[in-house]
Amino acid sequence: MNDQLKNMTADVTKGLMTRREFVGRAAALGVTAAVANSMLASSAEAAAHAAPKRGGMMKIGSSGGESTNTQDPALTASEVPLNNLRAWGETLVEVDAGGELDFRMAESVEASADAKQWVFKIRKGVTFSNGKDMTAEDVLMTMQRHSNEDSQSGALGIMKGISSMKVDGDNFIVDLEAANADLPYLMSDYHLMIQPGGGMDDPGAAIGTGAYTLEIDEPGVRHAFKRREDYWDSENRGWADEVEQLVLNDATARTAALQSGQVHIINRVDPKVAALLDRAPNLSVESVAGRGHYVFIAHKDTAPFDNNDVMLALKYAINREEMVDKILRGFGTIGNDMPINAAYPLFDETIPQREHSIEKAKEHYAKSGHDGSPIILRVADGAFPGAVDAASLFQESAKAAGIPLEIKREPNDGYWSEVWNKQPFCASYWGGRPVQDQMYSTAYLSTADWNDTRWKRPEFDAMLNSAKAELDNAKRKEIYSQMGRMLNEEGGVILPMFNDFVSGVSENIGGWADDPNGPVMDNKSHIKCWLKDA
Repeated sequence: MNDQLKNMTADVTKGLMTRREFVGRAAALGVTAAVANSMLASSAEAAAHAAPKRGGMMKIGSSGGESTNTQDPALTASEVPLNNLRAWGETLVEVDAGGELDFRMAESVEASADAKQWVFKIRKGVTFSNGKDMTAEDVLMTMQRHSNEDSQSGALGIMKGISSMKVDGDNFIVDLEAANADLPYLMSDYHLMIQPGGGMDDPGAAIGTGAYTLEIDEPGVRHAFKRREDYWDSENRGWADEVEQLVLNDATARTAALQSGQVHIINRVDPKVAALLDRAPNLSVESVAGRGHYVFIAHKDTAPFDNNDVMLALKYAINREEMVDKILRGFGTIGNDMPINAAYPLFDETIPQREHSIEKAKEHYAKSGHDGSPIILRVADGAFPGAVDAASLFQESAKAAGIPLEIKREPNDGYWSEVWNKQPFCASYWGGRPVQDQMYSTAYLSTADWNDTRWKRPEFDAMLNSAKAELDNAKRKEIYSQMGRMLNEEGGVILPMFNDFVSGVSENIGGWADDPNGPVMDNKSHIKCWLKDA
């Protein structure tokens, strides 16, 4: 039986048998599903660590691209531009699949005993794609640019706690207003790509320390890259000679491109077709649970969302279980109107789960005194997979509670520049962040540029700063618990579900590994994977 199982796992690796077929046949041999899946995981891990190959052109098809996209890291807000950043740029540190720091432009970091000063030793021998040496001064200027209100940087919120920054030789030194044990994780934010001179002169020049140089830049259509021969970490990244990213916002077009061989990897596989796609020859569907979540966000400084009873009515009206079942098809879990789940350190599992209750929705809506005018929810297919259908389900359950929710469908192109963070009620998604501090600082701190619910509470900000400074994890967890409860009750985020990251991958791709930090290997598949037939 052992030889038979080995042959079966080899067939799965070669794409000759699907995972479901393997589990079914293993069960017939008396092997439990848990053991069968463990064997597959071990086989996949071994395959992922097989000798990589250099060469060829890797093509990825991605949603989340628009004609308004730029190469400025500060303004990156969706997946296509993020994939671009990963190709040509790098941050001080990254967070690996196990939640540990992966040092990039910093080769080490040390903290003072009180965690108020952090010293990043900057790596030597690294050059930008324009041939200039990367220095600690470039790091300092990068951080200064993203600390500037005028930059409109998505990282502005996490830079708020820094009191001063300086360079001493090869060291970049950060002094904080209060202690923060998570500061290195904050520096992994993808907006903080190290650029020559901090990108002050030309932030969209796409000059960085990454494995590739940008050759073709057609926003909303395609982006093409060429491997750098002088890349400092060529033994671990940048295997393909060329990388091309096609902007495929339509889920059907993405799936067709993968099936036809036009691309090797796609993001955001529609859960409705995931099982069918996984049975297709020479393809696999890869799914990993993480911190990503789909949301409906309301501006708390705009009527009627400034009325908390209106918000509570909407929160009680939404049927989370129905959405996980019908929209995610099981590829995810229910949410609780806060961006934190069990994937985060210091998550408080005792926070009560909000239940679907038409009665309570009716009660809060009546209490709000709302005039009955339409409450307009703006949505597009590109907001998240199944967003339009999710909005329709929301509308139906709201109708049952007497809430006049009206859906306005928007075009994909321009959604992230003209609707998200501008219109008062819309669909959106977040990939999550490695630690609670970063998630809250990026999107819920009153002064954060990406506070897309316009929810501003001085007491919440004070608790966030207190949590940063608290080095006792038990006390810190309690502070985060209070913050989560406050956001759940008063915030402008309606979070029905945490989504798995579901990707479609050709059997010709080697080196694939699950990463809970983000889709398509935390948006690094095109720099970490290789073509088997290269």
